[in-house]
Amino acid sequence: MKQTQASYEQARLLLCELGIYIRASVCSVRRYGSEKLSRVSAVTASDTIYAIDRISEKAIFRWFQTSWPKQWPIQIIMEGIEDDEIVTFPRGTPVEQTVFKCILDPIDGTRGLMYDKRSAWVLSALALQKGKANRLDDLIVAVMTEVPTTKQWRSDQISAVKGRGIVAQSYDCRDTVKKSRAVSLKLKSSRAKNCVNGFASFARFFPEGKILTSRIEEALWKKLYGQQGEGSPMIFEDQYISTGGQIYELLCGHDRLIVDIRPMVFKALRLPVALVCHPYDICTALILIEAGGIAENPLGGSIQGPLDTTSSISWVGYANEALARTIRGPLKKILKQELRLK
Repeated sequence: MKQTQASYEQARLLLCELGIYIRASVCSVRRYGSEKLSRVSAVTASDTIYAIDRISEKAIFRWFQTSWPKQWPIQIIMEGIEDDEIVTFPRGTPVEQTVFKCILDPIDGTRGLMYDKRSAWVLSALALQKGKANRLDDLIVAVMTEVPTTKQWRSDQISAVKGRGIVAQSYDCRDTVKKSRAVSLKLKSSRAKNCVNGFASFARFFPEGKILTSRIEEALWKKLYGQQGEGSPMIFEDQYISTGGQIYELLCGHDRLIVDIRPMVFKALRLPVALVCHPYDICTALILIEAGGIAENPLGGSIQGPLDTTSSISWVGYANEALARTIRGPLKKILKQELRLK
């Protein structure tokens, strides 16, 4: 069945509905408190799954069972589902008979949300089914929906169809799902041509690899802007433990640069490559690109990776093309030197 722009737009609206449904399901159980929600439910090849993750996963299955059009059979690739596990809707549909493949992160930023520190994000993206040949480049629809902390009344949602730009909206979380109304949201990424006096971060969430990552970052700033003198630092960082959250910070003008080279650093140090960015974490990079930002491989070219739950992904995001032109070359050179890449 050949799909059209109209069907992609319909799919975008459906994934927006899914995000709202998951957000409501998660927000409804936060009264249980962080102790219960932060209990480890499972440890998979890709990540640690907490009790709060299981709540969102159940919501996803319910929604696809009742709300996804049966004329568009779909395969689900999701954190919490092993790569050898087949999940399709309508249930039991052979993969070769599905039209779409949907990759999902039910809650990106679980740790921050379950301790009520910072918003998490529901991430979803859609590609035409190509079986095991599907890559991140194939994604044509993407939606990210904010799951806010308890003190927030607003939730933002940004979505895109490839080649059509973005749609940004906000919702009042004090409303019920049925009464929740969308309000148009204007997002404007930074137009700065350098990172001086702005936020630019290298992802280093865990003790492992921090020294090497910091050395790479320091070398980049020295190459670009010289040795810092006395006084306030020229460049600030923000460790938002959510790839979707990092993309949002680039979209709304808070951040100018995000570099996530955890897989490259861990490999160079011969450390286990586990708690890193996976395809479901970066599946909404399409939104940043459609908004005029840059999301790419740190060594150049598009972000590479299959649509699975275990592949390790390194990526860099720039708020605008001017920043990319200035930083891309020096970053690539320093990575090759420090990581001893050919």
